[in-house]
Amino acid sequence: MKIDSRAKRTISIRELRVVGSDRRSFHWLSAAFLLPLVGGLVAYNLMPLPAVKLPTQTPLVADSVVAQPEQKLNQQAGEVTEIRVTRNDTLERLFRRARLSLDDLAVVRDLPGMRDSLDALKPDETITIAHNDGSLLKLTRRLSDTELLEVTREPQGFATKVLATPLEMRVTATRGAIESSLFNDARAAGLSSGIIMRLANDVFGWDIDFALEIQTGDQFGVIYEQKYRDSEYLGDGRILAAEFVNNGRMYRAVHFRSADGVIDDYFAPNGNSMRKQFLRAPVDFKYVSSNFSLRRLHPILNVVRAHQGVDYSAPIGTPVKAAGDGRVSQIGAQGGYGNAIVLEHGGGISTLYGHLSNFAKNLRSGVHVKQGDVIGFVGSTGAATGAHLHYEYRINGVHKNPRSVGLPDAQPIPSLYVPEFEEVKTSLIAQLDVIKAPRVATRP
Repeated sequence: MKIDSRAKRTISIRELRVVGSDRRSFHWLSAAFLLPLVGGLVAYNLMPLPAVKLPTQTPLVADSVVAQPEQKLNQQAGEVTEIRVTRNDTLERLFRRARLSLDDLAVVRDLPGMRDSLDALKPDETITIAHNDGSLLKLTRRLSDTELLEVTREPQGFATKVLATPLEMRVTATRGAIESSLFNDARAAGLSSGIIMRLANDVFGWDIDFALEIQTGDQFGVIYEQKYRDSEYLGDGRILAAEFVNNGRMYRAVHFRSADGVIDDYFAPNGNSMRKQFLRAPVDFKYVSSNFSLRRLHPILNVVRAHQGVDYSAPIGTPVKAAGDGRVSQIGAQGGYGNAIVLEHGGGISTLYGHLSNFAKNLRSGVHVKQGDVIGFVGSTGAATGAHLHYEYRINGVHKNPRSVGLPDAQPIPSLYVPEFEEVKTSLIAQLDVIKAPRVATRP
């Protein structure tokens, strides 16, 4: 059965709420909600998967790294100092703060490739240094999850190397049900904030409006990766497969990355991309302040006239995104629309974005944009009573309701990749079936 496309927009954690629920539902659930539920109640579960064959796209060791043992600093080589990077720090500031030799720093930075490897510091990262009365003996800095830079003083000068520190990717599964909000209930089920936002934005965001449409009793299941190094948990990886039951309707998606890397996205079991050609709402909004209507009392003109778009209330300066790939056909002041942009998408489809406070840099007529590109910012220019985005969707010049019009699907997987996709999909759907059945918590 073909599933009609639904709303897609990037949303914030605050908006992951049940329709009609009290704002207090965004407070953390008490620890009592994490206790096992009995009887017919749905239990939240965080569990390792049973022995089901994993898809070939999910190696246990990152395939871009050659395994080597991570070398530790020699405590006998001098005093070891761990320096935490803070906002706006530079290596020079760090060396001055630790009273280390700036001459040594200058020599190290002049080594081939070292400026790129050392200058782009990240807040909260840690650089480990061994020194003798300020004279640099050894420096290590993590470049990525799988690479460690090591600078060592040798008799002939400083030597550098990058050590491979491969990750172990463990696959785990979580299931749960909505009682107060997606964020609260998914956290109670063991999901991190990052996984929750990916689930809402990157997997099901085109089909389900998580800000307005989820209901108490909706259910979810997620199979995802967790990253470990030397048995230490480092964070979460990709969502491999997921399902969401919204108002009795089930949506499922699997992640597929082709062996040649050309295809890398989420797809429904029938091979259609979860990513539709258009976003349903091109802005992170607080609420819909005015719906599409053929007869609406205009708040300024005080006359009944058609409102041929949807108004999304949002703070001034909120980024507005292109609803789909297209070309800028008009940009600038347009009467009651205020600062507005019109995009042409092909196939007779165009979209309009009105009342903007400003436009994105270098955006002009004729420029091509991609879906999700920021094209402007929410404002209240033109005939507007407050800050909001006025958004219109037109087909051959005829206005359609952006919230209900049938949106064209993205292209399905090319036939060349169908056999590979089918193998991956079969394994992941089998794992979703394993975690689908309700499990009743029992005492050990």
